[in-house]
Amino acid sequence: MTTYTALPLPPAAHKELCTTDDAGRPAEPFTAREDGVPQDAVGSLLRCCLRDARPGERIALVSYAPLRRWAAATGAAPGAYDEQGPVFVHAEPCGGPDAAAGRYPAVRAGALRVLRRYNARGQITGGRYLEVPGEAGAAFDAALGEAFADPETALVHVRAVEYGCFQFEVRRP
Repeated sequence: MTTYTALPLPPAAHKELCTTDDAGRPAEPFTAREDGVPQDAVGSLLRCCLRDARPGERIALVSYAPLRRWAAATGAAPGAYDEQGPVFVHAEPCGGPDAAAGRYPAVRAGALRVLRRYNARGQITGGRYLEVPGEAGAAFDAALGEAFADPETALVHVRAVEYGCFQFEVRRP
């Protein structure tokens, strides 16, 4: 069985987003607090290191266009499929995911995700809804196995259904 690994934002993208996001706005760092002031970001997935934000950390909510950045690096032309949306990141470049963190970010059972498949041209070729069960790793492995069973699939983006937020990317092994 093929194993898959969630990819965080590339370090260069993270560094750029800490200054200006993909919507052209300056990053506005704040301190994550549990009481919701200035924003309830504790427990929100940080896309730079694929772990939840902790109280006291300096983070920023920025607009990120993962397919646009991938297309620029590969020469793909996603056209209308180029999306940007909100993601939380550390306000300063961090060391990326902890090697002990596992292959997928921690996610609570019952979370709703959509896996969107893209071909090498950057066009969407399908998607799959996933309600995350208690054994999230096995569920993601199965859903990604289905996605990459299509030889056209170059990468998969995992997004939250509720707000459409980009969670992580997986590329063809």
